Amino acid sequence: MEGVKLAAQERPDLILMDVMMPIMNGLEATQQIRTDKNLQNVPIIALTALAMSGDSERCLAAGMNDYLSKPIQMQDLADMIEKYLKPGREELNEQ
Repeated sequence: MEGVKLAAQERPDLILMDVMMPIMNGLEATQQIRTDKNLQNVPIIALTALAMSGDSERCLAAGMNDYLSKPIQMQDLADMIEKYLKPGREELNEQ
């Protein structure tokens, strides 16, 4: 809940979203973030220990742009962040 408020205040360039959080899970938080017109195109990357069949699809259906399962390799995370923050990312986010 605090993360949703913070996102609205700070308008970040990218959000790393933990799926398993207390009180409100990352799927619910993403859905709430996506209701804010100022945050609709901010890339959200799911970070989760869940690696079950269908987890990636659930994250994408909730409004996340991409998905990384834990344990996360730093190079994979850096590559993912670069993918969404490089010039021309607007086209990527609208796919």
